[in-house]
Amino acid sequence: MFDIRLLIDESDRREEVLEAVAAIESMVQLQETWNYQTIKELLEQESTNLMAVINTAENEVVGYCLYQIVFEQAEILRIGTHPDYQRQGVASQLFEKLNVELRNNQVESLLLEVRADNFAAIALYEQQGFKVIHRRKGYYQVPHQRAIDALIMQQLFEEYLRLNS
Repeated sequence: MFDIRLLIDESDRREEVLEAVAAIESMVQLQETWNYQTIKELLEQESTNLMAVINTAENEVVGYCLYQIVFEQAEILRIGTHPDYQRQGVASQLFEKLNVELRNNQVESLLLEVRADNFAAIALYEQQGFKVIHRRKGYYQVPHQRAIDALIMQQLFEEYLRLNS
């Protein structure tokens, strides 16, 4: 069973959670991995938050979402699931909890960026209601390979828009 918590709710385990997130980050991010210090510094910004997925049976962090809220707009900065737990619904549960949290903060839309060749992630995001709104041509530069586009995807919280228009 998985429990999803905001880092603020895990203040007594903060360092342990951040170390686990950095370890997962190093496993799932192919390039430009964010280390413990980078994540810690980002979380010093008032607008940046972290949700951690805890495997309650093992009491270990198995997924995370680092996100930022600025006024009515939110952006997923990083999201990842430990390879041993991928394709088990962890990310879907994380999105469910994140959507509740964002709606509670009157967020109107959520943005993220994904490599155009990350088909599994794109399928997950589309399942969650994200739509491609922009393509950055050749954004990801890989030595000795063709550059890969970045897709900017957006999820609109239609209930909020409908009630406030």
